[in-house]
Amino acid sequence: MSARNWGVLFVLCGAIFLEGIDVAMLNVALPSIRADLGMSTGELQWVMSAYVLGYGGFMLLGGRAADLFGRRRMFVFWLSVFVLFSGLGGFATEGWTLIAARFVTGVAAAFMTPAGLSIITTSFAEGPQRDRALLIYSGTAAGGFSIGLVVGGLLTAADWRWVFFAPVALSAILLVGALALVPKSPREDRAGQGVDLAGALTVTAAIVLLVLGVERASHAGLGWTAGTLAAGLALLAVFAAVERRAATPLVRLGILRRGSLVRANLVGLLFAAGFFGFQFLVVLYLQELRGWSTLQTSFAMIVIGIDAILSPTLTPKLVGRFGNARVIFGGLLLAALSYGLFLPVGADWTYPMMLPSLILLGLGFSLAYGPLTIDATDGVAESEQGLAGGLLYTSFQFGAALGLSAATAVNVAATDSGSPAALLDGYHAALAVPLATALLAVAIGAFGLRGRGRTGTVPGAVSTDRTDGTDRADRAGGRDRTETLNAI
Repeated sequence: MSARNWGVLFVLCGAIFLEGIDVAMLNVALPSIRADLGMSTGELQWVMSAYVLGYGGFMLLGGRAADLFGRRRMFVFWLSVFVLFSGLGGFATEGWTLIAARFVTGVAAAFMTPAGLSIITTSFAEGPQRDRALLIYSGTAAGGFSIGLVVGGLLTAADWRWVFFAPVALSAILLVGALALVPKSPREDRAGQGVDLAGALTVTAAIVLLVLGVERASHAGLGWTAGTLAAGLALLAVFAAVERRAATPLVRLGILRRGSLVRANLVGLLFAAGFFGFQFLVVLYLQELRGWSTLQTSFAMIVIGIDAILSPTLTPKLVGRFGNARVIFGGLLLAALSYGLFLPVGADWTYPMMLPSLILLGLGFSLAYGPLTIDATDGVAESEQGLAGGLLYTSFQFGAALGLSAATAVNVAATDSGSPAALLDGYHAALAVPLATALLAVAIGAFGLRGRGRTGTVPGAVSTDRTDGTDRADRAGGRDRTETLNAI
């Protein structure tokens, strides 16, 4: 890659690192925030929920906005908004102001993240160069989350407000770099065409309600949860009807005929559900049952961040040798093995006894996460790269909310008292949730192995994906003539 390409990649990786470290540091700082602002447990939960709602609810709209209004423009503008409201959170003196700031920060991330991903997929040559860039990008995202656990603990020890102030300096450098290095992307010719406002409103409302229903499932009554989910599904049906009739749809439904894209989104949803549910339960186990401090817990779990090293170094070689499908499948198997090994955790387990599960999870993440971004965007028309990225990150975010809610609900239901034995019973029951999601992801990922070759030729194709046999003919024209050889 050229020096400019490396510069562009540095800026984009810096932004996704900033997003990951922001979330991780806040997780660590929550107890201190509650003590300082006098927030109840319910209010404190909304500090995280507000971000999840903004991020998950607006992600699909953000992905399409990058395609329609310019990727660089969307990236720079929403990075500025992300930084502004993340910093404003540090000045909060009331719980509601912090919650509002976190919601806007989540919305900004929903527009910034798919724009950054689509800049990579349109700026780097398809094939090994783009694959390497995507794997470095995904590894940086995971590294931000892992490093944030430790940095957040150190900053919170001084003052929790530094968790919001510290990223501002990094973001200022990224903004300057983005303006100088990120190339301007051509905007679609929308002369005589209207923006699909009805589709944008219905899909955003639908996803917000679905994420809200899933996220609140463990905190609200059955009737409230069922009603919220039903309303979300109803709006999703309305959205599908709107898109079928729209002259310029927000989401061209034909893109969902791509087997590799649908499979990547389903696997991504399940993988995120297991990953975040498992991490949540491990933190509870270490702090509630074992009495470990926040900083001890952070250092214990940082080993999961091994993927930040392996994603840009080992994973590209494995993808080149075995193909995306096999590497993803291997990562899913390692994740399932990790959860299975931790399932019989005892009240007196030493850290070396936990270490194999944590290392395997880091290995599994490094093999699955990056190649999933390749699978979800490979062979998609350039004019729809933002949409493809938005779909994938929506799946990740919805999966995270689903995994956290399911693990919490099972844990609460299985814990009948505050005794150590009861707490351990609750963890054992809840740990079955990430294991089940991982095994289901393995089953779906196995469909990608059928008929997959490293190379191949499809009659009439201009070029063929070396890892998944996808016909890439005529993508520049934006017509849906790309099909996967193996439907899910």
